[in-house]
Amino acid sequence: MVGWGAIAQQISQVTGKPFMARAVHETHASALNHTTILSDGAVSYFVKYNAPGFIEMFRAEALGLHEIANTLTVRVARPVCWGTTDEISYLVLNHLDLSERTRSDDIELGHALAALHARHSPYFGWYRDNTIGTTPQINTPHTDWAAFFRDRRILFQLDLARKNGHHGALQEFGHKVAEAIPILLKDHKPTPSLLHGDLWSGNCLTSDERPILFDPAVYYGDREADLAMTELFGGFSPAFYAAYDEAAPREKGYQVRKTLYNLYHVLNHLNLAGGGYLGQAQRMMAQLLAEIGH
Repeated sequence: MVGWGAIAQQISQVTGKPFMARAVHETHASALNHTTILSDGAVSYFVKYNAPGFIEMFRAEALGLHEIANTLTVRVARPVCWGTTDEISYLVLNHLDLSERTRSDDIELGHALAALHARHSPYFGWYRDNTIGTTPQINTPHTDWAAFFRDRRILFQLDLARKNGHHGALQEFGHKVAEAIPILLKDHKPTPSLLHGDLWSGNCLTSDERPILFDPAVYYGDREADLAMTELFGGFSPAFYAAYDEAAPREKGYQVRKTLYNLYHVLNHLNLAGGGYLGQAQRMMAQLLAEIGH
């Protein structure tokens, strides 16, 4: 049984305001974690929780939200506290009334995301590892983007896929793509930009008539990696891209790089869920190899 009282006590300590969990409402907002709304009748909090071993995942998510929030560019969910009980690990966030984005929200988001991407670092990666979904995401700093993306992203996911039983063509084509990454990116020299890292439409909604982001997998990388993922599962309007390009136009060759960057997420979905992502990954690999005449 989850010890909501202990979590309520930590909320009280962190906020400096007494809070008792008088109402507990289970929700279904996440496919990877359990989610609950705690309320005392006046104030509510959103709680994500999982087994005790997931505490570092939640800690990294909270630190990522702080990293984005500190830029004062795009709105994000606000972490309140995180920790463990005997039964679970958890992350407490401010509770938000969420709705679907409108065209005006997408315009604001496009400008705000460009401002976020204007926050730079001397290196690609981050000061700590985090997760993409529940998969480890390795962020060991590197000054070479092609090497970082090859080693910390594509090859890492391919190794996980092999351990998950995906051999044969996926590994053969995948390692050919990995070898080709320096060629695919040879004329592209991005500046390390602060990324949300998991920017699909389900992680961007509206609260108080303004766009808000949550569930980040932050690191410093090519800004186009964020933009690529917005196209992977759809849900962003032409107004969003027009607003972003007005502030920070995408560079020539983006359509090819988009496929490369989204291959990382498709491989991750293969590792998390299996199923039809195998064929999608192999088609993307074939497309990338065709770009260099293989």
